Amino acid sequence: MPDLFDTLPDDLPAPKGHRPLADRLRPRALSEVIGQERILSPDGPLGAMLAAHSLSSIILWGPPGVGKTTIARLLAHETDLAFVQISAIFTGVPDLRKVFEQAKVRRRNGQGTLLFVDEIHRFNKAQQDSFLPHMEDGTILLVGATTENPSFELNAAVLSRAQVIVLERLALKDLERLAQRAEQELGRALPLDGEARESLLEMADGDGRALLNLIEQVAAWTTDRVMDRAALSERLMRRAAKYDKSGEEHYNLISALHKSVRGSDPDAALYWFARMLEGGEDPRFLARRITRMSVEDIGLADPQAQGICLEAWQTYERLGSPEGELALAEALVYLALAPKSNAIYTAYKAARAAAKQTGSEPPPLHIRNAPTRMMKDMGYGADYAYDHDAEDGFSGQNYFPDGMKRPVWYAPPERGYERELKKRIEYFAKLRDKRNQG
Repeated sequence: MPDLFDTLPDDLPAPKGHRPLADRLRPRALSEVIGQERILSPDGPLGAMLAAHSLSSIILWGPPGVGKTTIARLLAHETDLAFVQISAIFTGVPDLRKVFEQAKVRRRNGQGTLLFVDEIHRFNKAQQDSFLPHMEDGTILLVGATTENPSFELNAAVLSRAQVIVLERLALKDLERLAQRAEQELGRALPLDGEARESLLEMADGDGRALLNLIEQVAAWTTDRVMDRAALSERLMRRAAKYDKSGEEHYNLISALHKSVRGSDPDAALYWFARMLEGGEDPRFLARRITRMSVEDIGLADPQAQGICLEAWQTYERLGSPEGELALAEALVYLALAPKSNAIYTAYKAARAAAKQTGSEPPPLHIRNAPTRMMKDMGYGADYAYDHDAEDGFSGQNYFPDGMKRPVWYAPPERGYERELKKRIEYFAKLRDKRNQG
């Protein structure tokens, strides 16, 4: 699908009849592109390439409606390259061969080709590999557009020959500039009060094309009054938030949720929790992740946390949605406000690493099991000190493999319940030293 402000070549006649607002407002120069100043400024990656007259193959990564196709077309115009656009959805191997052959003809005639590939992540590995020789010999300058993370979706060989340029979703101030530009084109202001106008911008959710479509709808209404937010909401439906339960957005939002809890911010945690639910996330996935937070980031600093999460999970299973989601929200807030500790998590990882490193080192003889006479004769279980027989219930014996230096992995912080555990560790350490000296 064409992106925001997809410009027609200058040598083609303007289309007759009704032209959508987005078509009429397409920029004719990179300086007119709204919201991507960071990459187009003289110090930005694209601005610097153009200033140095050394445009290389690039991958434009960003959400819909932020100007990917527009920028590609204008780059071709700025560099006097022939602009060829294909979509990975509708293009097969025979079509690619034709594109490459035509580009070779242009090259022999002294003109380069900027090949714009929309939805490039939809090409399979073999199709992506077919671009490589033509990129390397200069037949084409590839500009790919994708809404998916190139690290996951594009071949390493393509990525090594192209620079990834990240385009941002349009901020409210950018959408406001776009709305003002639209009003100038329409020749009149939108019939909206301040709050309704802000609501209209929010409905676009950072998508410039979507905003222009909404503005076109509003401008077509016959009304003799300025509408407020409620009147606007009656006539327009809010766009569904961009959320792919199996894509990068899923991982971005769950990361934001987890880090908000770890950062002891209950309001932020509730916000990202709500965002995921609104996007259609399975509450059971969230229940599992919330429980994981309790063992990974709270641990023994608050031993109740894990139980509260499991109870909230069970409550959700019994109540279902939407009532059961409140139990998950309660657990989430509890975790955000609980004392934090990753001491167990860190100790566990260290123990796993040591277990891999030490291989099959056997336990010392005195703590091995001795169910047979032969094993007893071999010294299994000999000299084992039964801790309950000790005066203070602690023998201080070594429980690591012989010859292995005693490590210290679990180091509880001075937070929550682990303050008490730290005291007990220090107490046992003193007793152990005393036994060993004795």
